[in-house]
Amino acid sequence: MAEGSVSVAEVETAFQKFAVHGDTKATGKEMNGKNFAKLCKDCHVIDGKNITTTDADIVFSKVKAKSARVITFEQFNQAMTELAPKRFKGKSKEEALQQLYGLIAGKEPSNVGVTKVAKASAVDRLTDTTKYTGSHKERFDESGKGKGKAGREDIPDTSGYVSSYKGSGTYDDKVKEA
Repeated sequence: MAEGSVSVAEVETAFQKFAVHGDTKATGKEMNGKNFAKLCKDCHVIDGKNITTTDADIVFSKVKAKSARVITFEQFNQAMTELAPKRFKGKSKEEALQQLYGLIAGKEPSNVGVTKVAKASAVDRLTDTTKYTGSHKERFDESGKGKGKAGREDIPDTSGYVSSYKGSGTYDDKVKEA
C-alpha cells in the first residue's frame, strides 16, 4: 500500500462499531440506514456543502438490495466509492477514496448530546430510598438497590415442605442411605 493509505481492516472495524451502535441484536456484519447516517456525520463524511444527509441517504438506498433494510461491508465500500469524488472534488477516485477512508478509520460512535441524568434537588429527594416509609421501604435492600418482584409481592414457598421445617432438602440424602 502507498504511504498515507488506510488499511481496509481499520475501516471495517469502524464499520462494525457503528453497525452495532444502538442495537442490542446487531452482529456488526450489516448496517442500517440510521447507523450509516451516523457514521457519515460522526466521521465528517457529511460536510454540509459537498455531501449532505440527503446525499448519504440516497447513496445508501442505491447500494442496498431492493427489499433489504441493511447493507453489508461490500455494499458500504460501494457507497464510499460513490461518495468519495463528491466529498473530495478535483482528486482521482482512488485518492479521494483513501482520504475518505482516512476520515472513517479508527472512529467510534460518539455519544455527544445524549441525555444526562438530572441532578436537581427535588429529584434527589424523591429518589432517595432511605427516606421511603411504610410498605415502599420494603421494596429496597440496605444499599438502596431494588429487590424486584420479591420487593413487590409475597412469593409463596412452593418447595413442598412445611414452613419452618428444619430438615428441608435432606430427603435425597436419606433415600440414598437406605
